Amino acid sequence: MKDSLDIRERDHVVVRFSGDSGDGMQLAGSIFSTVSASVGNSISTLPDFPADIRAPQGSLTGVSGFQVHIGADLVYTPGDECDVLVCMNAAALKTQYQYAKPGAAIIIDTDSFGPKDLEKAAFRTEDYLGEMGIDPDRVIACPLTTMVRDCLKDSGMDLKSINKCRNMFALGLVCWLFDRDLDIAFNFLREKFARKPAIAEANIKVIQAGYDYGHNTHSSVANVYRVETKRKVPGRYMDITGNKATAYGFIAAAEKAGLQLFLGSYPITPATDVLHELSKHKSLGVVTVQCEDEIAGCASALGASFAGSLGVTSTSGPGICLKSEAMNLGVIMELPLVVLDVQRGGPATGLPTKSEQTDLLQVLVGRNGESPLPVIAAFSPTDCFDAAFEACKMALEHMTPVVLLTDAFVANGSGAFRLPDLADYPAINPPYVPQELKGQWTPYMRAENGTRYWAVPGTEGFEHILGGLEKDDKTGAISTNPENHDLMTRKRAQKIANIPVPDLEVQGDKDDADLLIVGFGGTYGHLRAAMDELRQQGKKVALAHFRNINPLPKNTAEVLLKYPKVVVAEQNMGQFAGWLRMKVDGFVPRQYNEVKGQPFKVSELVESFSKL
Repeated sequence: MKDSLDIRERDHVVVRFSGDSGDGMQLAGSIFSTVSASVGNSISTLPDFPADIRAPQGSLTGVSGFQVHIGADLVYTPGDECDVLVCMNAAALKTQYQYAKPGAAIIIDTDSFGPKDLEKAAFRTEDYLGEMGIDPDRVIACPLTTMVRDCLKDSGMDLKSINKCRNMFALGLVCWLFDRDLDIAFNFLREKFARKPAIAEANIKVIQAGYDYGHNTHSSVANVYRVETKRKVPGRYMDITGNKATAYGFIAAAEKAGLQLFLGSYPITPATDVLHELSKHKSLGVVTVQCEDEIAGCASALGASFAGSLGVTSTSGPGICLKSEAMNLGVIMELPLVVLDVQRGGPATGLPTKSEQTDLLQVLVGRNGESPLPVIAAFSPTDCFDAAFEACKMALEHMTPVVLLTDAFVANGSGAFRLPDLADYPAINPPYVPQELKGQWTPYMRAENGTRYWAVPGTEGFEHILGGLEKDDKTGAISTNPENHDLMTRKRAQKIANIPVPDLEVQGDKDDADLLIVGFGGTYGHLRAAMDELRQQGKKVALAHFRNINPLPKNTAEVLLKYPKVVVAEQNMGQFAGWLRMKVDGFVPRQYNEVKGQPFKVSELVESFSKL
């Protein structure tokens, strides 16, 4: 059908869908991401939710966005600016135009740019394009709502339901612009609305109408582009969010360890989707409990671990504060527990739908007493699977609570995920108490690496009591002896320090860099892209990105002290830089800090690092 059109090859493109929070932008963006991932494109997404629970329709604060970056080769970020901006109403154009590249194509629904819409969006005149300095030749202006209503006038659906299909028309038009295969989108909708086939077919009809509109009008604003896949690794792929990948990682670890997975959780943005996802998998032996509060969520997971299961709890920053006492109970009882912290903007309620890295010191030292525990930070949405698996393995094999840090950007964002083969993953071997110790075992008897043996309650001959009071190293009885407390504190700390973690890897000009960029967690893609751009400019730059934050890799000091200039970049006011200064003698880094609730912009990183 497109043989007569000028189809141009592109290495990568960025599309941003935006509209009212009820316009279905997240769904449209997710389907476009799925279509792209299914053909092998690399993708990176950024859902951008409004912080209001439900802002007034058409208001500036109620705009919801979804940005997706698709590439022929690896892409590391959702992109600083978009090539195509979809605006479903006037407020979306007003607030989202700042994310468009100069010369970007802009798709608008002219039916949502009436006088009242313009007034809500704080436009002063009806010439909204002129007011914003937008060239009309870059705009695909179509009466989108009218066309959707005409398309579904014989569907039997009410007007409200018909209007909810508007997002699919925009999706169809974008699929035409980028030569996407509609069959993948159709299959997605038929699966999503399997119990409501009429709704699925209505949305499919509207997608086709949007696609046909682009084809029939041959819009001159944007040529048809094709992004071919350069790296085709055989396997099954899916577009997966970080939260879903985390849930799958937990399931995989429980399967590998031969244990039942238990999640005790209290719903909190942006971590709730992990609870939702795990609750779907009872057939895999997963048990989920939606608790009355954060304390109960953590305590119930710890109880499940005491009983011999893999106990997991999930939350975001404010919930970590509440869970801290139960986390410390896990520290002193030396039981396996995984605490997922999906970081968000704070303090207090702060920016609940936005992303930060501001919980780092809270999970490292934000508990009473000397209470060290491992902290792992996931790099990307797809890396959440491996990070979750690693956190579970560490908790089970070393009998300790482990914190898994993600953030709203990583958790809600998505990437093309190649379904793994569990046979490729290492075994998980908890330190169960050997039968030969029967009759002489006490609760705090340890293996050679300092890890406490795990005696599952109900095992004959290994009956015992654990609790929050300090215990005697030899007998396991309650003890207030000063020397014993000092000994137990040091043993708990040494156990964490003994946990083996991979060496810190340096990327880029690792042998002769003039500047080393340092980061952790979800900023990896942006820092990697900034490093690549600086190297393309001929600068000598390297990147050291941390997944294991406690314990730090053994070669941390060697790496950090090797380079003449080091900058630690993080989405807080310098927490990781402070942690590294505390752990590495003589380390005095430069810092790049932002607390905006939004991901870094690669262009701003490049500008700042260039000055160094």
